[in-house]
Amino acid sequence: MGIPPPPGLPGGIPHHLPMFGGGPQNNVDLNLPPAPGSTLKKKKKTLKLHWREVKTEQPHPITKGDTVWKDLIDVKVDPDKLEHLFETRMSEIKQKKAEAAGKKEINVLDPKRSNAINIGLTVLPPPRTIKAGILKMDNSIMNKEGIEKILTSMIPTEEEKGKILEAQMANPDIPLGTAEQFLLTLSSISELQARLSLWLFKLDYEVIESEVAEPLSDLKKGIDELRNNKTFKCILSVVLTIGNFLNGASARGFSIDYLTKIPEVKDTVHKHSLLHHLCSIINEQFPDTTDLYSDIGTLARCSRVDWDELANKLNRLESDCKASWDHLRAIAKHDGSSSSSIKSKLSEFLADAAERIMILKIVHRRVCHRYTKLLLYMGLPTHTAKDLKVNAFCKIVSEFSLEYRTTREKVIQQLQKRANQRERKKTRGKMIVDTDRFSMTNPKETTHKDDELQKILSNGYVSCDDRGFPGQKHRSRRPLDTLSNKSSRGCVTTDSEMYDTGDDDLLEACVRTATAAPTRSAPRERKRAKNHRKSLRRTLKGEMTAEEWETVASYSDAV
Repeated sequence: MGIPPPPGLPGGIPHHLPMFGGGPQNNVDLNLPPAPGSTLKKKKKTLKLHWREVKTEQPHPITKGDTVWKDLIDVKVDPDKLEHLFETRMSEIKQKKAEAAGKKEINVLDPKRSNAINIGLTVLPPPRTIKAGILKMDNSIMNKEGIEKILTSMIPTEEEKGKILEAQMANPDIPLGTAEQFLLTLSSISELQARLSLWLFKLDYEVIESEVAEPLSDLKKGIDELRNNKTFKCILSVVLTIGNFLNGASARGFSIDYLTKIPEVKDTVHKHSLLHHLCSIINEQFPDTTDLYSDIGTLARCSRVDWDELANKLNRLESDCKASWDHLRAIAKHDGSSSSSIKSKLSEFLADAAERIMILKIVHRRVCHRYTKLLLYMGLPTHTAKDLKVNAFCKIVSEFSLEYRTTREKVIQQLQKRANQRERKKTRGKMIVDTDRFSMTNPKETTHKDDELQKILSNGYVSCDDRGFPGQKHRSRRPLDTLSNKSSRGCVTTDSEMYDTGDDDLLEACVRTATAAPTRSAPRERKRAKNHRKSLRRTLKGEMTAEEWETVASYSDAV
């Protein structure tokens, strides 16, 4: 028994079910023409174009429904021809897969050797440009690192060259591997090692020459500086004096290597090093000396140089120059007249380099002789002077000078600190105005200042009738009748006649000013004058009458 189906909807199934928006789904236009090529019938299986289809039925609102696919032109194609051309053939597919699986390269090198060459090729220019760069010695194509890389680990041997050629002749249709092709390219260059060695010497020469010449120049200059340095001689003198006193001896000198032991010797009281006392004595007795380290900076640089390696570099430079001449002759035999310009430039370079190397060797020999003379000048025996290396001696002197400078700065700071403490002790318990900084050193200036102070404290009056408040502002009026004014006042007695000393005068003025009563209790209210006030100066210029003169005189007497 089966289950009966559910009853159908009344009215039947509608043709278009409305969606939530009320319209049909996707708004597809069913009246569009068929897509181009979709009506063509295909009978055979063909290749497929793996494109990504564009949905033109839903254009973007910005384009307002316009797309390039609506403006296409009708094209007529031959379906039979396309079907024939792009028919999928199973035999061809199998053949291509077999070729891909069986595709090989000629690999005759050891895998380790091949891998090393492939790694080296990653830092080199393209192999097709390397040959031209080596033949022309063009620095823009390959740098020094590339030349060294090829020269040290990538030059093909005769055995490798023979194996590669045999394999290529046996399988002419199979390509060579990357490493094999590179070695075959290098093997086609005549005198490869000679070219690379000459090229490398040309690039290295200036660098090696400067590495040899600069230390020689520093050593020559440092020997002269140390020999003529006053501070160094003062140090040796003080050390010798202290040593003879402590040892109870009468030595005339000491070995220069003892300078390294001076910072280790300490006194038994303050535990200060001998170097500390050395700096104190030199600063006290020879204040014009320097810190020594600033004067012999060249020897400090010489102490960091490996002088044995420097001599080896100079010898290697000479041998490489001689070998480069041989390389140039070998290259000239193979190239003939095809590279005459390069040959002439290289010949000039090698001739100049040989001359400069000879000069360097002479300078090296003379500087070493000067160094030996310096050691003999320091009092060292001959066998010690020959065995003491340059960097060892320079290290002794430079390290001591560095410690001397450090200790000297500390001693100077301590002396300055003690001087400041002494100055503070001098002013302890005193007012600041009693110190030397605020005191007047000129007695005349001191007397003048005292007179001005007395005048200010006495309020500037001359007699007892002119007393007032300190700092009182008043305008002195000049009387017109000067003679009559003087006669009316009579004889006056000044304060200087009443007291014998300036101290009493000053004390009396202070007391008088402090006890003086105010002349008025309330400030006076100024009233505007009834008549227009005129300037006396302008009035005099205007030629006053006799009545105006009398008025002015009476006004002055009233005031």
